[in-house]
Amino acid sequence: MRAPVATFLLLAAAAAHADTAAPARGELLYSTHCIQCHTTQMHWRARHVARDWETLRAQVRQWQGQIGLSWGEDDVTAVATYLNDTIYHFPHEQAKAAARVAGPRTP
Repeated sequence: MRAPVATFLLLAAAAAHADTAAPARGELLYSTHCIQCHTTQMHWRARHVARDWETLRAQVRQWQGQIGLSWGEDDVTAVATYLNDTIYHFPHEQAKAAARVAGPRTP
């Protein structure tokens, strides 16, 4: 009886960690490649371009291309999710689903 309970607890802990893996990757990518120019004050300025989840992703995609990072969609989504979770707070069910599909990765 104890083995099924222990297995359940381990699986629950692993699932909880998997949900937080994508935002951690997004934070790492943002901190490594973006923070030099994009301080948090930039995101709070009156004339920000991101107005919803899709425009936020579009901005991340555009700027990573401008500096030649060649990120895939999973990295774009990870950074957009990090920014959304910490700054913008747009409705983003697509972000959570995409992060689960992308899964954890290391840079």
